[in-house]
Amino acid sequence: MPEDAIPVPPNLDRYIRQMRYAPLGRAGQERLAQSKVLVCGCGALGSVLANTLVRAGVGLVRIVDRDFVEVNNLQRQMLFDESDAAAPLPKAVAAAAKLRRVNSEVRVEEVVADVNHANLGELAEGVDAIVDGTDNFETRFLVNDFAVANGIPWVYGGCLGAEGQTMTILPGETPCLRCLMPECPPPGSMPTCDTAGILGPAVGVIASIQAIEAIKILSGNRAAVSRHLTVVELWESCIRQVNVASLRDQVDCPTCKRREFPWLAGKEGSRSAVLCGRNAVQLSQPGKSVSLDQLARQLSGVGQVTRNAYLLRLKVDAYEITVFPDGRAIIGGTDDIAVARTVYAKYIGH
Repeated sequence: MPEDAIPVPPNLDRYIRQMRYAPLGRAGQERLAQSKVLVCGCGALGSVLANTLVRAGVGLVRIVDRDFVEVNNLQRQMLFDESDAAAPLPKAVAAAAKLRRVNSEVRVEEVVADVNHANLGELAEGVDAIVDGTDNFETRFLVNDFAVANGIPWVYGGCLGAEGQTMTILPGETPCLRCLMPECPPPGSMPTCDTAGILGPAVGVIASIQAIEAIKILSGNRAAVSRHLTVVELWESCIRQVNVASLRDQVDCPTCKRREFPWLAGKEGSRSAVLCGRNAVQLSQPGKSVSLDQLARQLSGVGQVTRNAYLLRLKVDAYEITVFPDGRAIIGGTDDIAVARTVYAKYIGH
């Protein structure tokens, strides 16, 4: 057995109802137990995905998320509770703690980080599939580049209002995200959770479809993977499927056809992001680390400072500044990137 291989648990009885579904069976369950998946983002979609895949018996579930839990997450992010928001705990940490209590046979790995072109290779090392729990198209285009470049299946999903959509990408077999959407939507061109809102049931439906697609892949049932873009609108009770099986052959996709990966190369993408539904901006400084102890001393007379092992928070004026050891900061109280940069420079420095 390879050094990084995951052994099948000696007793699979906890999955007996799952194994009785004939297309999966015991053989599929054993493959699930030896598989590895990256949950990219652990907010609304990601928390449902991680929960479902851990309960299904996927051998290793690696959760990466850049954010921390807030009370307004609890309406739709199923793994968290009020104590997580009060702590406040990073989403990846809070999710992993709960999931280990759900299924001790599954290896759950948490990573508190912003997914970017420099770290995605390490985050996705050894995985058999990637599932999309992100809240922005920049990260999705990066994941698409990485997945196609490395031949790793991934499942795209997104939700807004009462609507969601999902599509499974099998590199070399099915269309990729850029076949469907040649360019990343520019900032401000699409509605967000702040402007359109989001309903929890839509999240649950889309994440469940994503999860079953991942289970098909990880259990060795690739032939059963959907070749459709599935769009669900729950308020109007509409489900629509668009057959995209031939799309890859019809378009001159720069990713699939020309093997161009600008997002993976770091030529595309910003280091700032407006966070969906948060009235907050994330600022990233790759390669720059921060001493939370030193920063706490520096800010002690500036405003209200709280910290734990994972982050430091400063409340000052109308802003709430959360700083992580990897140099990231989330500026709450504004969705204007320029204002966020000014606030960061004023209180944290350059």
